[in-house]
Amino acid sequence: MNVDVQGVHWLHVLRDVSLTAGSGRVTGLIGPNGSGKSSLLRCVYRRIRPDRGRVLIDGADVWRTPAREVARQVAVVAQDTPADLDDSVEHVVALGRIPHLGALGRLSAAERELVAEAMEMCEITGLARRPFATLSGGERQRVQLARALVQQPRLLILDEPTNHLDPRHQVDLLRLVRALGVTVLVTLHDLQLAAAACDRLVVLDGGAVVADGPVARVVTEDLLRAVYRVEAEVGHGSDGLPRIFLPLRRPGGTAPAVAARGGAAGGTGHAGTYDVSREPAS
Repeated sequence: MNVDVQGVHWLHVLRDVSLTAGSGRVTGLIGPNGSGKSSLLRCVYRRIRPDRGRVLIDGADVWRTPAREVARQVAVVAQDTPADLDDSVEHVVALGRIPHLGALGRLSAAERELVAEAMEMCEITGLARRPFATLSGGERQRVQLARALVQQPRLLILDEPTNHLDPRHQVDLLRLVRALGVTVLVTLHDLQLAAAACDRLVVLDGGAVVADGPVARVVTEDLLRAVYRVEAEVGHGSDGLPRIFLPLRRPGGTAPAVAARGGAAGGTGHAGTYDVSREPAS
């Protein structure tokens, strides 16, 4: 499933945004807080309607496509999921089947098996009977991913999916997302995770696209300086992916650079990196 965003404007938040998310690829949206990433995702999944421009999914305008048909193809894990749901985890996950249910609104045996499989994949089987409201932020995030998987989407939209997750669950989630083989649009603030998980990065700043391309071409010292207003060192590993080192202090300070995630000043200088493209070697 291909996604084409064409000249989208919305209020003062998005300005002439155009991008393409290729079928079966993971496209990441990065940029500072307030740059329009979440608003752009909401335009794609029909949460907000652009003032101008179009969003096409496989050539069809999402605003001219019946909402139920869009829901059968597009699943969303948003940031603003209500935390006070009294429903059980199993019930919340099963909600992902709603767009596919018939007139009776009952899950078939095969659909119940889908629910069980999704909970197992997201490591929440043991939480099945727990009220959703009693879960931690990280547990709720995994429940919402399981709900999205049960929907069996062709396009998966994730807005900061690694929020509230510890490092292992961050890596596990992004490995799982990459393994699905569906088209993915994801926003991430952790640039090292974005570099490891995404096939392509689109950079937003001030509501406009300022960079778009393969990870290794987008994540540069010049871009980090211009967009994030931070001096950083960018190296590359044997896989060709960027390794980002952020300064501990402002320019002129005496502290050495430390890895963006996982490194330590005064150590070996090895950047904290994540390989989310494959399973750990046995």
